[in-house]
Amino acid sequence: MTVGLLVLELHLPAAGSLKDKRSVVSGFLRRLRHRLNVSAAEVGHQELWQRASLAFVSVASHRDAVQGIFDAVVGEAERSVPGEILSAEREFFD
Repeated sequence: MTVGLLVLELHLPAAGSLKDKRSVVSGFLRRLRHRLNVSAAEVGHQELWQRASLAFVSVASHRDAVQGIFDAVVGEAERSVPGEILSAEREFFD
């Protein structure tokens, strides 16, 4: 069994308020929870308008499966988040 943690740091330059940011972040997290069956939460920078730190956790029988899910999360962020990924850090616990 493998447990994986992915932390994405995002820059959201179009967000002009916390309300704008939360709209983008909450919609993104909701989509990924539904599509990829991951646990997801905003874990940092809640007070900043244009930054977001998001954490995703997944559990699978093999590391490759968790890696594939995290690749899909990063790909979805690149396609649908109106901003840029500053970092994507992955940890695995076997």
